Amino acid sequence: MSYDRFAAICKPLRYPILMRRSVCCIMSVATWFWSTVQALTCSLYVLPLPYCKSNVIIHYACDYPALIQLSCSDNSDFERTVYAGNFLVLLIPISVILASYIAILVQVVRVQSSQRSHKALGTCMSHLCVVGIFYITSLATYMKPASTYSPQEAMISTLFFTVVPAMTNPFIYSLRNRDVLEALKKTFGKFNLH
Repeated sequence: MSYDRFAAICKPLRYPILMRRSVCCIMSVATWFWSTVQALTCSLYVLPLPYCKSNVIIHYACDYPALIQLSCSDNSDFERTVYAGNFLVLLIPISVILASYIAILVQVVRVQSSQRSHKALGTCMSHLCVVGIFYITSLATYMKPASTYSPQEAMISTLFFTVVPAMTNPFIYSLRNRDVLEALKKTFGKFNLH
């Protein structure tokens, strides 16, 4: 989405070329492929581990940090490999997103029309809010050592990066619709809060 916003705001005349179907497919396939490789690598490592602790996983999902805690083997090599994979899965997209939005911000500052820049920033801010919630909690969950793993913290952060962005996304984008805003004003206007 950040690349789409970048193409639409910074290169509007080249948008049909920059966002053609083949480019979108390549970006989607690359994202799905790398995520699948990362998840498969973790699964193939974690499944055959010897487990000598409780068989109860304190988590919403069967996430690999929770399973590593139950294992009685040395997992330091795996942790280093996973951190390298997480670096690629999390930090490279964050870099691309930030670079896109910095380019957009530079373009908006150059534009003299305040209405146009306000619209561009409004479009970008809603996306940045959702992306920020997702990436900050993902980084806090997957980029810390397993020795500091806390099941309660992991459950809360997992809730934040899986459920909260999905719930806030429709809400944030619908508030940009004038009809929805008018309906909310009418609804809340009935409840005279004075």
